[in-house]
Amino acid sequence: MDPIPFPGPARPALPWHRVVLLGFMAAGKSTLGPLLAHALGWTFLDGDAELARRSGVSVPEWFRRFGEGAFRQEEARLTAELCRRDELVLAPGGGWAVGPGVLESLPHGTALVWLRVSLEEAVRRATAEGTPRPLLAGPDPVLAARRLLAAREPYYARADFVIDVDGRTPVDLTMAILAWLKTSSS
Repeated sequence: MDPIPFPGPARPALPWHRVVLLGFMAAGKSTLGPLLAHALGWTFLDGDAELARRSGVSVPEWFRRFGEGAFRQEEARLTAELCRRDELVLAPGGGWAVGPGVLESLPHGTALVWLRVSLEEAVRRATAEGTPRPLLAGPDPVLAARRLLAAREPYYARADFVIDVDGRTPVDLTMAILAWLKTSSS
């Protein structure tokens, strides 16, 4: 992967110790996360992939076997563990932010970045990816997505930085986040 240069003459010390990427399904968290982590020289972890790796159970299988509630509990536990690390870019699942107390439990120095995607673009991306999205299963995925997004947006809106992703390239978005990290304070 070609490095994305950190904006400015040198990589500055940041007031942030970790970045958590918030956003609806298919917002680009798993695409931007590795780019951002690489540019920062940090580690990237995808919350869903890490949960599946540790448990040996895929996300759709978690939902099918144990239900969404059990998945969200395990997701919150794993995120709390991972966020004890510094120099981490974490991309939890789209519903992670609505878990009771998860946003409040993040340690000081955690930058929350909302990758805001339009409903139409999220559904287009999610259905084009071919990865099963349990919460979009059913006869009307657009209606299901609309309800989910409406319930989640108040939590996403608590982010420290909001960036609209529709029509922008991953590199452009990464550079914008890097510029914000450089000039913001925790």
